[in-house]
Amino acid sequence: MPSSGSISLASFLRSRAGRVCVALRGATVNELLARAHAALAESQFLEFRLDSLDHPARSIAPIAQFLTEHKEVAAIATCRRKAYGGGFSGTLADELKILTAAARACCAIVDLEIESAEECTPAALESLRKAAAESNAALLISFHDFKKAVGPDAVFARIQRFSPEFVKIVTTAHTLTDSLNLLEWIQLRSGEAQLVGIAMGETGIPSRILSLRAGSAFTFASSSEGSETAPGQISAHTLKDLYRIEELDQATRIYGVIGNPVSHSLSPLMQNAAFHRERINSVYLPLKTDSLDDLLHLARKLPLSGLSVTMPHKQSILPHLANVDPLTSKLGACNTIRMGADGKLYGFNTDVAGIVRPLEKRLNLKNARVLILGAGGAARAAVYGLVEKCSQVAVWSRKDSSAKELAKSAGAATITAAQIAETPFDVIINATPCGMTGNPHPLPLENNAWKARLVFDLVYNPLDTPLLQAAHARGVATIQGYEMFVHQGARQFELWTGKPAPEAEMLRVVLHALKKPH
Repeated sequence: MPSSGSISLASFLRSRAGRVCVALRGATVNELLARAHAALAESQFLEFRLDSLDHPARSIAPIAQFLTEHKEVAAIATCRRKAYGGGFSGTLADELKILTAAARACCAIVDLEIESAEECTPAALESLRKAAAESNAALLISFHDFKKAVGPDAVFARIQRFSPEFVKIVTTAHTLTDSLNLLEWIQLRSGEAQLVGIAMGETGIPSRILSLRAGSAFTFASSSEGSETAPGQISAHTLKDLYRIEELDQATRIYGVIGNPVSHSLSPLMQNAAFHRERINSVYLPLKTDSLDDLLHLARKLPLSGLSVTMPHKQSILPHLANVDPLTSKLGACNTIRMGADGKLYGFNTDVAGIVRPLEKRLNLKNARVLILGAGGAARAAVYGLVEKCSQVAVWSRKDSSAKELAKSAGAATITAAQIAETPFDVIINATPCGMTGNPHPLPLENNAWKARLVFDLVYNPLDTPLLQAAHARGVATIQGYEMFVHQGARQFELWTGKPAPEAEMLRVVLHALKKPH
Protein backbone atom coordinates (compact mmCIF):
# COMPACT_ATOMS: atom_id res chain seq x y z
CA MET A 1 0.00 0.00 0.00
CA PRO A 2 1.20 3.56 -0.59
CA SER A 3 2.71 5.31 2.38
CA SER A 4 0.98 8.19 4.16
CA GLY A 5 3.70 10.46 2.77
CA SER A 6 2.83 9.56 -0.81
CA ILE A 7 -0.87 10.11 -0.14
CA SER A 8 -0.24 13.59 1.30
CA LEU A 9 2.04 14.49 -1.60
CA ALA A 10 -0.50 13.18 -4.10
CA SER A 11 -3.14 15.32 -2.39
CA PHE A 12 -0.84 18.34 -2.65
CA LEU A 13 -0.35 17.75 -6.37
CA ARG A 14 -4.11 17.55 -6.92
CA SER A 15 -4.98 20.60 -4.82
CA ARG A 16 -2.07 22.92 -5.54
CA ALA A 17 0.21 21.98 -8.39
CA GLY A 18 -2.31 19.97 -10.42
CA ARG A 19 -1.81 16.61 -12.04
CA VAL A 20 -0.15 17.61 -15.32
CA CYS A 21 3.62 17.70 -14.96
CA VAL A 22 5.48 19.72 -17.61
CA ALA A 23 8.71 18.00 -18.62
CA LEU A 24 11.57 20.46 -19.27
CA ARG A 25 14.91 20.08 -20.99
CA GLY A 26 17.66 22.58 -21.63
CA ALA A 27 21.23 22.60 -22.84
CA THR A 28 22.16 24.96 -19.99
CA VAL A 29 20.65 25.65 -16.59
CA ASN A 30 19.73 29.17 -17.72
CA GLU A 31 17.81 27.73 -20.67
CA LEU A 32 16.15 25.17 -18.39
CA LEU A 33 15.05 27.84 -15.91
CA ALA A 34 13.83 30.14 -18.70
CA ARG A 35 11.59 27.31 -19.88
CA ALA A 36 10.48 26.70 -16.29
CA HIS A 37 9.41 30.34 -15.94
CA ALA A 38 7.47 30.12 -19.21
CA ALA A 39 5.84 26.83 -18.19
CA LEU A 40 4.36 28.38 -15.04
CA ALA A 41 1.63 29.88 -17.23
CA GLU A 42 0.32 26.34 -17.75
CA SER A 43 1.34 24.37 -14.66
CA GLN A 44 2.94 24.60 -11.24
CA PHE A 45 4.14 20.99 -11.55
CA LEU A 46 7.49 20.74 -13.38
CA GLU A 47 9.99 18.02 -14.20
CA PHE A 48 13.59 19.15 -14.46
CA ARG A 49 15.40 16.79 -16.82
CA LEU A 50 18.83 17.27 -15.27
CA ASP A 51 20.24 14.65 -17.63
CA SER A 52 19.75 17.11 -20.52
CA LEU A 53 22.42 19.42 -19.02
CA ASP A 54 26.15 19.26 -19.60
CA HIS A 55 26.83 19.81 -15.88
CA PRO A 56 23.72 18.72 -13.90
CA ALA A 57 25.45 18.93 -10.51
CA ARG A 58 26.09 22.66 -11.04
CA SER A 59 22.39 23.24 -11.79
CA ILE A 60 21.12 22.30 -8.31
CA ALA A 61 21.80 25.66 -6.65
CA PRO A 62 20.06 27.77 -9.36
CA ILE A 63 17.09 25.36 -9.36
CA ALA A 64 16.91 25.56 -5.57
CA GLN A 65 16.79 29.35 -5.86
CA PHE A 66 13.95 29.10 -8.41
CA LEU A 67 11.97 26.78 -6.12
CA THR A 68 12.55 29.06 -3.14
CA GLU A 69 11.12 31.96 -5.15
CA HIS A 70 8.19 29.84 -6.40
CA LYS A 71 6.97 27.93 -3.38
CA GLU A 72 3.80 26.97 -5.22
CA VAL A 73 5.82 24.76 -7.59
CA ALA A 74 6.15 21.01 -7.13
CA ALA A 75 9.23 19.73 -8.96
CA ILE A 76 10.47 16.34 -10.10
CA ALA A 77 14.22 15.85 -10.55
CA THR A 78 15.26 13.28 -13.16
CA CYS A 79 18.83 12.40 -14.10
CA ARG A 80 18.44 9.23 -16.19
CA ARG A 81 21.61 7.62 -17.45
CA LYS A 82 22.25 7.08 -21.17
CA ALA A 83 22.13 3.29 -20.87
CA TYR A 84 18.49 3.56 -19.79
CA GLY A 85 17.19 6.11 -22.28
CA GLY A 86 18.41 9.32 -20.65
CA GLY A 87 21.19 11.77 -21.41
CA PHE A 88 23.41 11.49 -18.33
CA SER A 89 26.85 10.02 -18.99
CA GLY A 90 27.97 9.85 -15.35
CA THR A 91 28.11 6.86 -13.00
CA LEU A 92 25.40 5.49 -10.73
CA ALA A 93 27.15 7.13 -7.78
CA ASP A 94 27.08 10.46 -9.62
CA GLU A 95 23.37 10.06 -10.35
CA LEU A 96 22.54 9.25 -6.72
CA LYS A 97 24.57 12.25 -5.54
CA ILE A 98 22.70 14.59 -7.92
CA LEU A 99 19.27 13.23 -6.94
CA THR A 100 20.13 13.55 -3.25
CA ALA A 101 21.12 17.17 -3.78
CA ALA A 102 17.93 17.77 -5.75
CA ALA A 103 15.80 16.42 -2.88
CA ARG A 104 17.58 18.73 -0.46
CA ALA A 105 17.04 21.59 -2.93
CA CYS A 106 13.25 21.43 -2.45
CA CYS A 107 12.35 19.06 -5.30
CA ALA A 108 9.16 17.25 -4.30
CA ILE A 109 10.00 14.01 -6.13
CA VAL A 110 13.22 12.38 -7.29
CA ASP A 111 12.97 9.89 -10.18
CA LEU A 112 15.30 6.88 -10.13
CA GLU A 113 15.09 4.39 -13.00
CA ILE A 114 14.46 0.75 -11.98
CA GLU A 115 17.74 -0.42 -13.51
CA SER A 116 19.67 1.95 -11.24
CA ALA A 117 17.60 0.91 -8.21
CA GLU A 118 18.47 -2.72 -8.91
CA GLU A 119 22.14 -1.83 -9.38
CA CYS A 120 22.28 0.10 -6.11
CA THR A 121 23.52 -1.40 -2.88
CA PRO A 122 20.78 -1.42 -0.21
CA ALA A 123 22.78 1.13 1.76
CA ALA A 124 23.09 3.53 -1.19
CA LEU A 125 19.38 3.35 -1.97
CA GLU A 126 18.50 3.79 1.71
CA SER A 127 20.74 6.85 1.84
CA LEU A 128 18.81 8.44 -1.07
CA ARG A 129 15.48 7.52 0.50
CA LYS A 130 16.52 8.99 3.87
CA ALA A 131 17.72 12.23 2.30
CA ALA A 132 14.42 12.54 0.42
CA ALA A 133 12.36 11.85 3.54
CA GLU A 134 14.28 14.41 5.58
CA SER A 135 13.42 17.02 2.93
CA ASN A 136 9.76 15.91 2.65
CA ALA A 137 10.49 14.62 -0.85
CA ALA A 138 9.23 11.36 -2.36
CA LEU A 139 11.05 8.62 -4.23
CA LEU A 140 9.65 7.66 -7.64
CA ILE A 141 11.05 4.56 -9.34
CA SER A 142 10.46 4.44 -13.08
CA PHE A 143 10.54 1.94 -15.91
CA HIS A 144 10.76 2.87 -19.60
CA ASP A 145 10.61 0.65 -22.68
CA PHE A 146 11.21 2.77 -25.78
CA LYS A 147 10.54 -0.05 -28.27
CA LYS A 148 7.52 -2.09 -27.28
CA ALA A 149 4.51 -2.53 -25.03
CA VAL A 150 5.33 -4.83 -22.12
CA GLY A 151 3.12 -6.50 -19.55
CA PRO A 152 3.08 -4.11 -16.58
CA ASP A 153 2.55 -6.75 -13.87
CA ALA A 154 6.14 -8.03 -13.91
CA VAL A 155 7.51 -4.48 -14.02
CA PHE A 156 5.24 -3.45 -11.14
CA ALA A 157 6.56 -6.33 -9.04
CA ARG A 158 10.17 -5.31 -9.80
CA ILE A 159 9.54 -1.74 -8.67
CA GLN A 160 7.42 -2.57 -5.62
CA ARG A 161 10.31 -4.53 -4.11
CA PHE A 162 11.82 -1.13 -3.28
CA SER A 163 8.61 0.36 -1.78
CA PRO A 164 8.81 3.75 -3.52
CA GLU A 165 6.18 6.40 -2.92
CA PHE A 166 5.43 6.52 -6.67
CA VAL A 167 5.61 3.86 -9.41
CA LYS A 168 6.04 5.05 -13.00
CA ILE A 169 5.65 2.60 -15.90
CA VAL A 170 6.14 3.86 -19.45
CA THR A 171 5.93 1.57 -22.48
CA THR A 172 5.61 2.09 -26.25
CA ALA A 173 2.27 1.46 -27.96
CA HIS A 174 2.11 0.06 -31.48
CA THR A 175 -1.67 -0.38 -31.45
CA LEU A 176 -4.63 1.27 -29.77
CA THR A 177 -5.07 -2.00 -27.90
CA ASP A 178 -1.65 -1.45 -26.30
CA SER A 179 -2.96 1.87 -24.94
CA LEU A 180 -6.18 0.25 -23.77
CA ASN A 181 -4.35 -2.56 -21.98
CA LEU A 182 -2.26 -0.08 -20.00
CA LEU A 183 -5.32 2.00 -19.06
CA GLU A 184 -7.17 -1.09 -17.88
CA TRP A 185 -4.16 -2.13 -15.82
CA ILE A 186 -3.90 1.31 -14.16
CA GLN A 187 -7.57 1.17 -13.27
CA LEU A 188 -7.15 -2.30 -11.78
CA ARG A 189 -3.98 -1.60 -9.75
CA SER A 190 -4.16 2.10 -8.83
CA GLY A 191 -5.51 1.26 -5.38
CA GLU A 192 -2.26 -0.56 -4.55
CA ALA A 193 0.20 2.28 -5.21
CA GLN A 194 0.53 5.81 -6.51
CA LEU A 195 0.86 4.85 -10.18
CA VAL A 196 1.91 6.86 -13.21
CA GLY A 197 1.28 5.02 -16.47
CA ILE A 198 1.90 6.16 -20.05
CA ALA A 199 2.13 4.48 -23.45
CA MET A 200 4.44 6.45 -25.77
CA GLY A 201 3.95 6.95 -29.49
CA GLU A 202 1.06 8.25 -31.60
CA THR A 203 -1.09 5.22 -30.87
CA GLY A 204 -0.36 5.80 -27.18
CA ILE A 205 -2.08 9.19 -27.14
CA PRO A 206 -5.32 7.80 -25.63
CA SER A 207 -3.31 6.63 -22.61
CA ARG A 208 -1.96 10.15 -22.10
CA ILE A 209 -5.39 11.78 -22.25
CA LEU A 210 -7.28 9.12 -20.25
CA SER A 211 -4.61 8.14 -17.70
CA LEU A 212 -5.86 10.45 -14.92
CA ARG A 213 -9.40 9.19 -15.50
CA ALA A 214 -8.10 5.63 -15.13
CA GLY A 215 -6.39 6.39 -11.80
CA SER A 216 -2.89 7.61 -12.64
CA ALA A 217 -1.54 9.92 -9.92
CA PHE A 218 -0.38 12.38 -12.58
CA THR A 219 0.83 12.51 -16.17
CA PHE A 220 3.47 14.31 -18.23
CA ALA A 221 3.20 17.01 -20.87
CA SER A 222 5.49 19.18 -22.95
CA SER A 223 5.79 22.91 -22.37
CA SER A 224 4.81 23.65 -25.97
CA GLU A 225 4.41 22.04 -29.38
CA GLY A 226 7.88 21.04 -30.58
CA SER A 227 9.46 20.74 -27.12
CA GLU A 228 8.40 17.15 -26.42
CA THR A 229 10.68 15.00 -24.26
CA ALA A 230 9.05 11.70 -25.34
CA PRO A 231 7.25 10.35 -28.44
CA GLY A 232 3.56 11.24 -28.48
CA GLN A 233 3.85 13.79 -25.67
CA ILE A 234 1.15 16.49 -25.76
CA SER A 235 1.55 20.08 -24.62
CA ALA A 236 0.16 21.03 -21.22
CA HIS A 237 -2.03 23.69 -22.81
CA THR A 238 -3.58 21.13 -25.16
CA LEU A 239 -4.12 18.55 -22.42
CA LYS A 240 -5.77 21.07 -20.11
CA ASP A 241 -7.67 23.36 -22.48
CA LEU A 242 -8.53 21.10 -25.41
CA TYR A 243 -8.96 17.73 -23.68
CA ARG A 244 -9.81 19.10 -20.19
CA ILE A 245 -7.82 16.17 -18.81
CA GLU A 246 -8.27 17.09 -15.14
CA GLU A 247 -12.08 17.16 -15.50
CA LEU A 248 -12.53 13.73 -17.10
CA ASP A 249 -14.21 11.09 -14.94
CA GLN A 250 -15.85 7.70 -15.29
CA ALA A 251 -19.06 9.36 -16.55
CA THR A 252 -17.20 11.06 -19.42
CA ARG A 253 -18.31 9.77 -22.82
CA ILE A 254 -15.45 9.09 -25.22
CA TYR A 255 -15.48 9.81 -28.95
CA GLY A 256 -12.72 9.94 -31.52
CA VAL A 257 -11.53 10.17 -35.09
CA ILE A 258 -10.24 6.87 -36.42
CA GLY A 259 -7.90 6.40 -39.36
CA ASN A 260 -4.36 6.94 -40.58
CA PRO A 261 -3.14 9.63 -40.58
CA VAL A 262 -5.03 11.54 -37.87
CA SER A 263 -2.25 13.56 -36.21
CA HIS A 264 -3.13 16.77 -38.08
CA SER A 265 -6.90 16.31 -37.95
CA LEU A 266 -8.83 19.37 -36.76
CA SER A 267 -11.71 17.18 -35.59
CA PRO A 268 -10.49 16.95 -31.95
CA LEU A 269 -10.25 20.75 -31.79
CA MET A 270 -13.69 21.22 -33.33
CA GLN A 271 -15.61 18.54 -31.40
CA ASN A 272 -14.00 19.23 -28.01
CA ALA A 273 -14.78 22.93 -28.43
CA ALA A 274 -18.40 21.98 -29.14
CA PHE A 275 -18.60 19.69 -26.08
CA HIS A 276 -17.10 22.43 -23.91
CA ARG A 277 -19.43 25.11 -25.28
CA GLU A 278 -22.51 22.95 -24.62
CA ARG A 279 -21.19 21.74 -21.22
CA ILE A 280 -21.34 18.11 -22.25
CA ASN A 281 -19.18 15.66 -20.28
CA SER A 282 -17.46 14.15 -23.30
CA VAL A 283 -14.01 14.05 -24.85
CA TYR A 284 -12.90 13.43 -28.45
CA LEU A 285 -9.55 11.76 -29.20
CA PRO A 286 -7.27 11.16 -32.20
CA LEU A 287 -7.15 7.38 -32.71
CA LYS A 288 -4.55 6.23 -35.21
CA THR A 289 -4.86 2.71 -36.59
CA ASP A 290 -4.85 0.81 -39.88
CA SER A 291 -6.39 -2.27 -38.25
CA LEU A 292 -10.14 -2.80 -38.09
CA ASP A 293 -9.68 -5.43 -35.38
CA ASP A 294 -7.76 -2.90 -33.30
CA LEU A 295 -10.50 -0.31 -33.82
CA LEU A 296 -13.38 -2.68 -32.99
CA HIS A 297 -11.64 -3.98 -29.87
CA LEU A 298 -11.13 -0.44 -28.58
CA ALA A 299 -14.67 0.62 -29.50
CA ARG A 300 -16.25 -2.13 -27.46
CA LYS A 301 -13.83 -2.38 -24.54
CA LEU A 302 -13.22 1.28 -23.72
CA PRO A 303 -16.11 1.72 -24.72
CA LEU A 304 -16.42 4.47 -27.32
CA SER A 305 -19.72 6.34 -27.64
CA GLY A 306 -19.09 7.41 -31.22
CA LEU A 307 -16.53 7.76 -33.98
CA SER A 308 -15.62 9.86 -36.97
CA VAL A 309 -14.34 7.46 -39.63
CA THR A 310 -11.69 8.51 -42.14
CA MET A 311 -9.56 6.64 -44.64
CA PRO A 312 -8.84 3.79 -44.90
CA HIS A 313 -11.91 2.57 -42.96
CA LYS A 314 -14.95 4.23 -44.58
CA GLN A 315 -15.83 1.19 -46.68
CA SER A 316 -14.21 -1.65 -44.73
CA ILE A 317 -16.16 -0.83 -41.55
CA LEU A 318 -19.55 -1.47 -43.20
CA PRO A 319 -19.80 -5.26 -42.56
CA HIS A 320 -19.24 -4.64 -38.84
CA LEU A 321 -22.19 -2.27 -38.40
CA ALA A 322 -25.55 -3.45 -37.06
CA ASN A 323 -27.39 -0.99 -39.31
CA VAL A 324 -26.72 2.05 -41.48
CA ASP A 325 -28.72 5.07 -42.61
CA PRO A 326 -29.98 5.29 -46.22
CA LEU A 327 -27.22 7.72 -47.25
CA THR A 328 -24.52 5.32 -46.11
CA SER A 329 -26.20 2.54 -48.12
CA LYS A 330 -26.35 4.72 -51.24
CA LEU A 331 -22.81 6.05 -50.96
CA GLY A 332 -21.25 2.77 -49.82
CA ALA A 333 -19.24 4.72 -47.25
CA CYS A 334 -19.65 5.46 -43.55
CA ASN A 335 -17.98 8.43 -41.87
CA THR A 336 -19.86 8.40 -38.54
CA ILE A 337 -20.53 5.69 -35.97
CA ARG A 338 -22.75 5.82 -32.93
CA MET A 339 -22.63 3.17 -30.21
CA GLY A 340 -26.16 2.00 -29.44
CA ALA A 341 -27.53 1.23 -25.99
CA ASP A 342 -27.38 -2.41 -27.08
CA GLY A 343 -23.61 -2.16 -27.52
CA LYS A 344 -23.86 -2.44 -31.31
CA LEU A 345 -22.38 -0.02 -33.83
CA TYR A 346 -24.63 2.04 -36.09
CA GLY A 347 -23.37 3.85 -39.20
CA PHE A 348 -24.20 7.21 -40.74
CA ASN A 349 -22.82 9.49 -43.43
CA THR A 350 -22.61 13.21 -42.70
CA ASP A 351 -20.48 14.21 -45.71
CA VAL A 352 -23.69 15.06 -47.58
CA ALA A 353 -24.77 17.41 -44.78
CA GLY A 354 -21.37 19.06 -44.97
CA ILE A 355 -22.00 19.99 -48.60
CA VAL A 356 -25.74 20.68 -48.57
CA ARG A 357 -25.94 22.79 -45.39
CA PRO A 358 -23.57 25.59 -46.50
CA LEU A 359 -25.36 25.76 -49.86
CA GLU A 360 -28.83 25.89 -48.30
CA LYS A 361 -27.77 28.91 -46.27
CA ARG A 362 -27.17 30.78 -49.54
CA LEU A 363 -29.72 29.59 -52.11
CA ASN A 364 -32.74 27.41 -52.82
CA LEU A 365 -31.38 24.10 -54.08
CA LYS A 366 -34.58 22.96 -55.79
CA ASN A 367 -33.92 23.11 -59.57
CA ALA A 368 -30.57 24.81 -58.94
CA ARG A 369 -28.10 24.09 -61.74
CA VAL A 370 -25.04 22.50 -60.12
CA LEU A 371 -21.79 21.42 -61.71
CA ILE A 372 -19.70 18.95 -59.70
CA LEU A 373 -16.06 18.49 -60.62
CA GLY A 374 -14.69 15.05 -59.75
CA ALA A 375 -16.04 11.55 -59.27
CA GLY A 376 -14.42 10.39 -56.03
CA GLY A 377 -15.86 10.03 -52.53
CA ALA A 378 -16.52 13.74 -51.94
CA ALA A 379 -18.07 14.13 -55.38
CA ARG A 380 -20.28 11.11 -54.73
CA ALA A 381 -21.59 12.70 -51.52
CA ALA A 382 -22.25 15.97 -53.35
CA VAL A 383 -24.06 14.33 -56.27
CA TYR A 384 -26.32 12.13 -54.15
CA GLY A 385 -27.07 14.91 -51.68
CA LEU A 386 -27.99 17.46 -54.32
CA VAL A 387 -30.03 15.07 -56.44
CA GLU A 388 -32.01 14.33 -53.27
CA LYS A 389 -32.63 18.10 -52.96
CA CYS A 390 -33.99 18.11 -56.56
CA SER A 391 -31.07 20.07 -57.98
CA GLN A 392 -30.14 19.71 -61.65
CA VAL A 393 -26.75 18.05 -61.26
CA ALA A 394 -24.07 17.64 -63.92
CA VAL A 395 -20.86 15.68 -63.27
CA TRP A 396 -17.50 16.20 -64.93
CA SER A 397 -14.30 14.27 -64.35
CA ARG A 398 -11.04 13.80 -66.19
CA LYS A 399 -11.99 10.11 -66.10
CA ASP A 400 -15.09 10.17 -68.26
CA SER A 401 -16.02 6.59 -67.33
CA SER A 402 -16.03 7.47 -63.62
CA ALA A 403 -18.26 10.48 -64.22
CA LYS A 404 -20.71 8.37 -66.23
CA GLU A 405 -20.84 5.65 -63.56
CA LEU A 406 -21.50 8.16 -60.79
CA ALA A 407 -24.10 10.12 -62.75
CA LYS A 408 -25.97 6.98 -63.77
CA SER A 409 -26.06 5.58 -60.22
CA ALA A 410 -27.37 8.84 -58.73
CA GLY A 411 -29.74 9.98 -61.47
CA ALA A 412 -27.57 12.92 -62.56
CA ALA A 413 -26.14 13.93 -65.94
CA THR A 414 -22.62 14.13 -67.33
CA ILE A 415 -21.16 17.08 -69.20
CA THR A 416 -18.13 17.83 -71.34
CA ALA A 417 -15.60 20.61 -70.85
CA ALA A 418 -16.85 22.31 -74.00
CA GLN A 419 -20.42 22.26 -72.69
CA ILE A 420 -19.29 23.68 -69.34
CA ALA A 421 -17.87 26.74 -71.08
CA GLU A 422 -21.27 27.44 -72.67
CA THR A 423 -23.52 26.63 -69.70
CA PRO A 424 -24.38 29.03 -66.85
CA PHE A 425 -24.54 27.34 -63.44
CA ASP A 426 -25.91 28.45 -60.12
CA VAL A 427 -23.15 26.55 -58.30
CA ILE A 428 -19.83 24.93 -59.19
CA ILE A 429 -18.42 22.51 -56.62
CA ASN A 430 -14.81 21.40 -56.80
CA ALA A 431 -14.69 17.90 -55.31
CA THR A 432 -11.21 17.12 -56.62
CA PRO A 433 -7.92 17.62 -54.72
CA CYS A 434 -6.80 20.15 -57.35
CA GLY A 435 -5.58 23.29 -55.63
CA MET A 436 -4.72 21.51 -52.39
CA THR A 437 -1.34 22.30 -50.86
CA GLY A 438 1.14 19.80 -52.26
CA ASN A 439 -1.17 18.54 -55.02
CA PRO A 440 0.64 18.75 -58.38
CA HIS A 441 -2.45 18.71 -60.62
CA PRO A 442 -3.64 21.96 -62.19
CA LEU A 443 -7.19 23.23 -61.79
CA PRO A 444 -9.79 21.07 -63.51
CA LEU A 445 -11.11 24.12 -65.40
CA GLU A 446 -9.41 27.08 -67.03
CA ASN A 447 -10.04 30.33 -65.16
CA ASN A 448 -12.44 31.71 -67.76
CA ALA A 449 -13.92 28.42 -68.98
CA TRP A 450 -16.97 28.47 -66.69
CA LYS A 451 -19.94 30.61 -65.63
CA ALA A 452 -21.47 30.46 -62.15
CA ARG A 453 -23.10 32.56 -59.43
CA LEU A 454 -21.38 30.66 -56.61
CA VAL A 455 -18.21 28.56 -56.32
CA PHE A 456 -17.75 26.02 -53.49
CA ASP A 457 -14.27 24.50 -53.23
CA LEU A 458 -14.17 21.49 -50.88
CA VAL A 459 -10.39 21.92 -50.53
CA TYR A 460 -9.57 23.90 -47.36
CA ASN A 461 -5.79 23.82 -47.32
CA PRO A 462 -5.06 26.50 -48.42
CA LEU A 463 -8.14 28.45 -47.34
CA ASP A 464 -8.04 30.63 -50.45
CA THR A 465 -7.53 28.11 -53.23
CA PRO A 466 -6.61 29.00 -56.83
CA LEU A 467 -10.20 28.32 -57.90
CA LEU A 468 -11.58 30.64 -55.22
CA GLN A 469 -9.04 33.31 -56.21
CA ALA A 470 -10.25 33.06 -59.79
CA ALA A 471 -13.84 33.40 -58.61
CA HIS A 472 -12.98 36.47 -56.50
CA ALA A 473 -11.29 38.09 -59.50
CA ARG A 474 -14.51 37.67 -61.47
CA GLY A 475 -16.75 38.92 -58.65
CA VAL A 476 -18.29 35.50 -58.04
CA ALA A 477 -19.46 34.55 -54.53
CA THR A 478 -17.54 31.72 -52.85
CA ILE A 479 -17.71 29.15 -50.08
CA GLN A 480 -14.45 28.00 -48.52
CA GLY A 481 -13.89 24.29 -47.99
CA TYR A 482 -13.62 24.45 -44.22
CA GLU A 483 -17.38 25.03 -44.08
CA MET A 484 -17.93 21.53 -45.47
CA PHE A 485 -15.64 20.10 -42.80
CA VAL A 486 -17.42 21.96 -40.01
CA HIS A 487 -20.96 21.22 -41.15
CA GLN A 488 -20.33 17.48 -41.50
CA GLY A 489 -18.84 17.62 -37.98
CA ALA A 490 -21.86 19.55 -36.71
CA ARG A 491 -24.14 16.82 -38.01
CA GLN A 492 -21.96 14.22 -36.23
CA PHE A 493 -22.31 16.18 -32.98
CA GLU A 494 -26.10 16.13 -33.38
CA LEU A 495 -26.18 12.39 -34.06
CA TRP A 496 -24.08 11.69 -30.97
CA THR A 497 -25.67 14.07 -28.49
CA GLY A 498 -29.21 14.68 -29.71
CA LYS A 499 -28.55 18.43 -29.31
CA PRO A 500 -28.18 21.23 -31.88
CA ALA A 501 -24.53 21.78 -32.72
CA PRO A 502 -22.88 25.11 -31.79
CA GLU A 503 -21.99 25.74 -35.43
CA ALA A 504 -20.70 29.27 -34.90
CA GLU A 505 -18.19 28.11 -32.27
CA MET A 506 -17.10 25.16 -34.40
CA LEU A 507 -16.58 27.45 -37.41
CA ARG A 508 -14.66 29.93 -35.27
CA VAL A 509 -12.12 27.50 -33.81
CA VAL A 510 -11.48 25.72 -37.12
CA LEU A 511 -11.00 28.96 -39.05
CA HIS A 512 -8.68 30.28 -36.32
CA ALA A 513 -6.58 27.11 -36.52
CA LEU A 514 -6.38 27.22 -40.32
CA LYS A 515 -5.24 30.84 -40.26
CA LYS A 516 -2.37 30.09 -37.87
CA PRO A 517 1.05 30.12 -39.51
CA HIS A 518 2.57 26.63 -39.72
